[in-house]
Amino acid sequence: MRSKENRTKNIESRMNTVNTKIVFILFSIFYSLTSYAQCAMCRAALESEGNTAKNEALNDGIVYLMAIPYILVAVIGFVVYRMYAKRKSVH
Repeated sequence: MRSKENRTKNIESRMNTVNTKIVFILFSIFYSLTSYAQCAMCRAALESEGNTAKNEALNDGIVYLMAIPYILVAVIGFVVYRMYAKRKSVH
């Protein structure tokens, strides 16, 4: 049987690990790099025009559309992890 000290240290260790992971995830989400992603058809359609604001808006839209599925998968993964961890701690 574990002593109260060992259990407290184990909990603190897990909390530090979880806190580190949360900080890393938040940093990864909010730290953004400028990317210029376009499909070939979009690029061809926009290269013929000289409107750079339209080009930048299209690039931003593509990046937002790409990011949403990753965020949803991360949230679902986190929820499943929490359910698994809670279930494991009960047993």
